[in-house]
Amino acid sequence: MSHVCCRCHENADSLFSSSSGFNNYRGILNLCIILLVLSSTRVALENVIKYGILMDPVILIQACVRDPYNWPCFSLILFSNFFILSAHHIEVQLSKDYFSENLGCWLHIFNLAVVICFPAINVLYVHPSPVFSSVALACYTAVFLKLISYKQVNKWCRLDAATACTRPSRLRQRSVSAAATSVPGNMKGYILQDKLTLVFLLLFSDLYYFMFAPTLCYQLNFPRSARIRKRFLIKRILEMIFLWGLMIGLVQQWIVPTVNNSVVPFQQLQLSRIVERLLKLAVPNHLIWLMFFYWLFHSCLNVVAELMRFGDRVFYLDWWNAETVQYFWKNWNIPVHKWASRHLYKPMLSHGYTKMQANIAVFVLSAFFHEYLVSVPLRMFRVWAFMGLIGQIPFAMFVDRFLDGKTGNMAVWMSLIIGQPIAILMYYHDYYVMHLTAPE
Repeated sequence: MSHVCCRCHENADSLFSSSSGFNNYRGILNLCIILLVLSSTRVALENVIKYGILMDPVILIQACVRDPYNWPCFSLILFSNFFILSAHHIEVQLSKDYFSENLGCWLHIFNLAVVICFPAINVLYVHPSPVFSSVALACYTAVFLKLISYKQVNKWCRLDAATACTRPSRLRQRSVSAAATSVPGNMKGYILQDKLTLVFLLLFSDLYYFMFAPTLCYQLNFPRSARIRKRFLIKRILEMIFLWGLMIGLVQQWIVPTVNNSVVPFQQLQLSRIVERLLKLAVPNHLIWLMFFYWLFHSCLNVVAELMRFGDRVFYLDWWNAETVQYFWKNWNIPVHKWASRHLYKPMLSHGYTKMQANIAVFVLSAFFHEYLVSVPLRMFRVWAFMGLIGQIPFAMFVDRFLDGKTGNMAVWMSLIIGQPIAILMYYHDYYVMHLTAPE
């Protein structure tokens, strides 16, 4: 019997070498998930053993009933209709040429300024409840951004209409009544008033559809779905209820004790204890943040979109694959990104500003509203949220220049995991010192 000599070696790299071309690490990913579950379970059991069961599902209802300052926040939200109707009235007068564009612009600016200042003053002097005040201010922030879009788009459409009316065409040669003739193409949403003038079909129903629609960008005609899918709607509603209760329970059981125990190390500047508190808070805070993202951008916005048959359901993209800071901010909140791109970034570029200047303006506006939604309800003016957002600018430059691929993605995740707990601890420490400590 002859023995055949066979080759069993050839040039090949180890699997962990990037040059090997191997990228199937599913088993290691599963191992990481198991280790995360086990470590989180241990921390959860330790928390229950140390503090007992702190979760109380009815505490929010009790807070609504006991605290008389919570209900006026609902009245404050209802009062936002005054500013919405004011913006509509201004646009109607502009469409009829009762106002000049310059006067209409100043009236809109005044209305928008009051939209921001009125609820803030109200919260500072009437509504000391931070949670409910934050909800009211978030609603006013959405109204503010929506009214800017409503004003700007209507102005663009008036300019388009004026251009269409002065352009030689068959449209100018026809003499028909306003009630009988609609204008096709990109003039959809207008009617022909006389031989030379186009006016908007400015209806309350269109404006209020936009106000409740899950978007911040106005347009004359929104994409609409064919029907309401009942099964899809029920699933999203159940997700909303379950995740809301789970987030409240985790905050009560996990976040509150950790934050309370961080006050003394902060006051005594015990660096090692501060870092320990920060790391202990990072994981549960991030898990709750991920739940909040899914609850808001997938469950809540899809429920609203389904009820209103709103067709555009792209509320987020694959921000979890972000290898740069810019990619994360462009993809994790699509409604805000579309608004910023349409009404701030691109207009600044068209006026001669650089991309860097436009990007900084977007970050500054975002930082302002983050601070607005935190400092005003807490009734203390710190700049931790503002500085955290502004700090994203040099951090984004650093990631772009020195990191890429996996390292860039890890840097983005680290900023999300560590940055938020730092802000929480800073704000809670200041709030504790200002409002919860007895004066000496």
